[in-house]
Amino acid sequence: MIAHIAIHTPNPESADELIASMNRFAAAGRSQPGLQEVHTMRDAESGKLLGLALWETRAAFESGVQAMRAAVDDDPFPEWEDTSPEVYLFEDI
Repeated sequence: MIAHIAIHTPNPESADELIASMNRFAAAGRSQPGLQEVHTMRDAESGKLLGLALWETRAAFESGVQAMRAAVDDDPFPEWEDTSPEVYLFEDI
């Protein structure tokens, strides 16, 4: 299993736009082979957003994530976020 995790710190005035973008990213992934789950979550205290996608294999991730990225390719992330997102790719060991 592969866990693709992105932690975003939205500007308060742009949180809704960033959430909508994350939801488009997730929706594009739902039709990709090998995607098991995808979630957009928010920490109530900090306002940080978490994107979580669980994939069957690394190959499925590498193939499927391209469609997800294409769905949000034109989104102005630097305008919506205070900092660059933290992105991780965790694998079973």
